[in-house]
Amino acid sequence: MALTFRKAVPSERDDAERVLRTAFTPYIRDLGREITSRHYAFLAAAIERGDVYLALDGEEIVAVAATERRDDGIYIDRLGVAPARQGTGLGSFLLQRIEEIARSGGLKGLSLETAEMAEGNIRLYRRHGFEIVRRGLPAHGMDAHVRVHMVKSF
Repeated sequence: MALTFRKAVPSERDDAERVLRTAFTPYIRDLGREITSRHYAFLAAAIERGDVYLALDGEEIVAVAATERRDDGIYIDRLGVAPARQGTGLGSFLLQRIEEIARSGGLKGLSLETAEMAEGNIRLYRRHGFEIVRRGLPAHGMDAHVRVHMVKSF
């Protein structure tokens, strides 16, 4: 696996969405919901801002991270790995690259949230130094599953 990491460009929007959609479908279903057309409406603007990163194996997009600059850090809004590639270290690869970007930009840390029931996600983030700072229901109100809010400070 010869991985590269870079920002997404507008022409890759559909491929980035496909990776996120296939990665997130089981998670969203576990929350008792389905992915709607508006679920990825933000993606084109995020790519234009330079906030979407890709992991590529050759020319194939195998993982996507949609981020957002918040205060003095980077919020990881979505991190998705193509289902056939899950468990191969791509999530860790993306987390490490995003941390490098934050550190090189003089930022103070990373943050994210995930469903409390997504124990595998929580284990991954903890292995990368994230700590749970609070728990609560999602602000969007579309389900009643508790989210854990996690941060990694530098």
